Amino acid sequence: MDTAQVHAAPPAAERVYADVKAAILDRSLPGGHLLTEGEVAERVGVSRTPVREGLLRLQAEGLVHLIPKRGALVVPVSPAEVEDVLEARELVEVHTAARAWELRAELTGPLTGHLDDMRTAREAGDAWAFTAADRAFHATVVRAAGNEILAGLYDTLRDRQMRMGVAIVRGSRERMGTTLDQHAALLEALAGQDRGRWLDLVREHVRGAGQRLRSAR
Repeated sequence: MDTAQVHAAPPAAERVYADVKAAILDRSLPGGHLLTEGEVAERVGVSRTPVREGLLRLQAEGLVHLIPKRGALVVPVSPAEVEDVLEARELVEVHTAARAWELRAELTGPLTGHLDDMRTAREAGDAWAFTAADRAFHATVVRAAGNEILAGLYDTLRDRQMRMGVAIVRGSRERMGTTLDQHAALLEALAGQDRGRWLDLVREHVRGAGQRLRSAR
């Protein structure tokens, strides 16, 4: 008897959701594009039945708008959305950073690992891996606060920000270097005893990312 474990493929609706979401975030499906259910079914290789379920999840996240009998419109990024996302991200990150301060001794190891991953990605010129490690660094701090609702909100905010500014980091070793320096400073502050400096650096880092995003639009 074969004892090798067989892994079932993800449900069709989950595949629709993941595939279309990834295409929206990397802008291969740009804002304003109208997706038909048939187009999505062919794209993912599924029947039309699970397509609507996957698109409904994307609509709930604000990434598409379903139009009866026509399909799903990829929601364009508006200036107001940019400002709303940046404001919400600052509120979440500074609040959770304050709560995570008490757990700083436990955070140093995981954050050092994420920083090492960022350095490796920069050396390889892999902007997507760099972005993933950057996001993991911040998400580790957010989750340390112990509020799952805020952690989920943070993930949604980073998805939406990725769609707004993924091109800012891609191909720019200088920008990746600046981001690395800022994360190293954050880690150093967390290992120290000055809570105020830690929170100031978190706030400055998030605001700096916002300024770069605004200037690139």
